[in-house]
Amino acid sequence: MRVLGLDVGSTYIKSALIKNGDLEALEITETSYNPLEKCYDFIKKFKPDKIIATGYGRKLISQRLKDLGIIDITEIKAFAIGTKYIHPSARTIIDIGGQDTKVIRLNDDGKILKFEMNDKCSAGTGRFLEIMVKALGYNLEKVKDFAPDTKLKVKINSMCTVFAESEVISMIAQGIDRKEILKAVHYSISQRIVSMLKRVSLEEDIIFAGGCAYNKLIKVFIEKEINKKLKIPKHPQFLGAIGAGLYGLS
Repeated sequence: MRVLGLDVGSTYIKSALIKNGDLEALEITETSYNPLEKCYDFIKKFKPDKIIATGYGRKLISQRLKDLGIIDITEIKAFAIGTKYIHPSARTIIDIGGQDTKVIRLNDDGKILKFEMNDKCSAGTGRFLEIMVKALGYNLEKVKDFAPDTKLKVKINSMCTVFAESEVISMIAQGIDRKEILKAVHYSISQRIVSMLKRVSLEEDIIFAGGCAYNKLIKVFIEKEINKKLKIPKHPQFLGAIGAGLYGLS
């Protein structure tokens, strides 16, 4: 039995092939302007018996490729299943996606107890970070490796992307060091995540998933605020795709 899990995100599409109950392969590609074609490429390559879609574009895939019998499930469910498989002791999950942010609380059996999701605005999402980093003239890939210095000299007051970008541009015009502004941007994102964590009554182990898990500044700001360590799985971007694939076994 070959099950293909597809996590169709706004920026990347992640695939996970589950073969006879075991994780066989993981692959990632940019979503681009034609996510249907990208997903179909994965399907042609892996030739699965069953396909489960999740993520931002799951409905598009399941409806437009319905002749393939694709089933779609929510990101919340997919991340819960994938995280439990990779990290059985997980009790809280943080996922900062391109268009939304999720915080999920699990019980001892990996069942969802509570979740918070920000999908109505870009505040605290990967897209918000991308826009702010671009305004500062940095490369997003290089930013994730910046030294995790949490001493703040300035703060971003607005979490609205438009107003926050205006704040950043104003700070640049005032001659404030770009790295100090960048730290303020990361801090504002971490604050949004911390408030969501508090609403779900966080409990360890806390798993940091998604592409932003590679960002050292966000990680240390969150850890400092909650006084707990975040654990990053080996492949943080793939938990949703893995969960979708595993769901197909049930």
